[in-house]
Amino acid sequence: MLKILGQEYFLDLDEIEGYINIPNPSGGSENHISVVKYEMVKMMIEILITEHENIDESLGEKSSEISIPFKIAFNTLQNKQLLTKY
Repeated sequence: MLKILGQEYFLDLDEIEGYINIPNPSGGSENHISVVKYEMVKMMIEILITEHENIDESLGEKSSEISIPFKIAFNTLQNKQLLTKY
């Protein structure tokens, strides 16, 4: 689990898999993924786990010390329900 802004979050791998999968129109068992979605999710997760700035926990998401890429990645993953509160 990731502790972000005083809350614990986890990456829902089943949701991520469902989000990046492209349904097979022929109904076969072959797996197809959206490369664009895969790369974007990969990059956003990387941003979350490599953020190293000291964050003022009392200000939470309104902290000016949080980088813009972190805010975008965090909000996007949470909006798509790929990052879930524990």
